[in-house]
Amino acid sequence: MPNLATGERVVVTRDAAGTRDLASRLATSARPGDLLCLVGDLGAGKTQFAKGFAVGLGIQDVVSSPTFVLMSEYEGRLPMFHLDLYRLADGADALAGGLLDDRQIEGVALVEWAERLGDALPAARLDVLIDGVGDEQRRITLRACSPDYARYLEALA
Repeated sequence: MPNLATGERVVVTRDAAGTRDLASRLATSARPGDLLCLVGDLGAGKTQFAKGFAVGLGIQDVVSSPTFVLMSEYEGRLPMFHLDLYRLADGADALAGGLLDDRQIEGVALVEWAERLGDALPAARLDVLIDGVGDEQRRITLRACSPDYARYLEALA
C-alpha cells in the first residue's frame, strides 16, 4: 500500500480488549462514507478492531469475521459494512463481486486485508496497520491518507 499519509499516530495495545477499546474511541469520529483499511497478519486483531468499532457505533449485534460471507452489514449510529478480502486474489475480484458499492456512502466500511485492493484502493481512507500476533501486544499505526481522516488521529489526543 503506498504511503500517502497526511498524518500518522502509533498506539500500543496490550491485549484484545485494548484493541477493541481503541477502535471504540475512534468510532466517535466516524462519518458517512468513511473507509477504514485494516492490515495485519492472520491473528493480528483486525476483527477485534472491527468489534470495538461496532461498539463505538452503538451496534448491538455480535460482530464476527466475515471471511466466508465476504461482507456483513450492521446497524448502529451509522451502518457498518465489515468486509474481509482474505479469500480474494485482488481488487478486481472485490469490484466484480460488488463488495464495494454505493450503499457504503451511507455508513462506514471496515475492510480487512484491504491491501488486496491494490490500485483500486481509494486515496481517501484511514489505514489501520496492526503488528503483532498471538498473546503479544499490538503496535497499531493509524495513517490518515487524506486531510479529512486526520479527525481520527485527533480523537486520540
